[in-house]
Amino acid sequence: MEFHEKLQELRKSRGLTQEELAEALYVSRTAISKWESGRGYPSIDSLKEISNYYSVTIDDLLSSEKLLSIAEKENKSNLRSMCDLIIGILDVCSFILIVLPLYPNMVNGFVYSVNLFEYTQASSLNRLLYWIMFISLIAAGVVKLLLAKSGIDRISKIMTGVSMVISILMVLFLTMTREVYAVIVVFLLLVIKGVLILKYTER
Repeated sequence: MEFHEKLQELRKSRGLTQEELAEALYVSRTAISKWESGRGYPSIDSLKEISNYYSVTIDDLLSSEKLLSIAEKENKSNLRSMCDLIIGILDVCSFILIVLPLYPNMVNGFVYSVNLFEYTQASSLNRLLYWIMFISLIAAGVVKLLLAKSGIDRISKIMTGVSMVISILMVLFLTMTREVYAVIVVFLLLVIKGVLILKYTER
């Protein structure tokens, strides 16, 4: 007997509706419907709840092979969420490109390192482009952080792509304008994000 058939049988043996079972397990009725129709499986935590609620073992509900498959899928999902969270934090950390003294300002023949607020040596157009790129990357990071635990994979993947494109454009533009310190910071952030993306897409 398949898991979805066992779940239906257990629910009906207690005379419960899907809504009542959903309340008892602290999940949505849609989740119960999905599990009972064979369109998906519960998480490990939900399996434990079902096991405790019906006083059966998890092995009675699922084969070891299927349980291992669910655990692997859950681990992959958790890893992806963690990577999304770290990428979001890295993008928000781009704020340091605005506040740290990474830009050379020449005053009376001396070169001083200043932050973006005080940077006057670059042209107005370049400074405007710096602000647009930095704020765009920070905004992408905020969106990534908001999406990290939402489970909306498609939008999260799009935002990861947006983040990488902005970072690459920043590296190219800062290199062209010879902002050495700023380009080093952006390049390091880009490399870290690239490594994270490769790590969680390999699995």
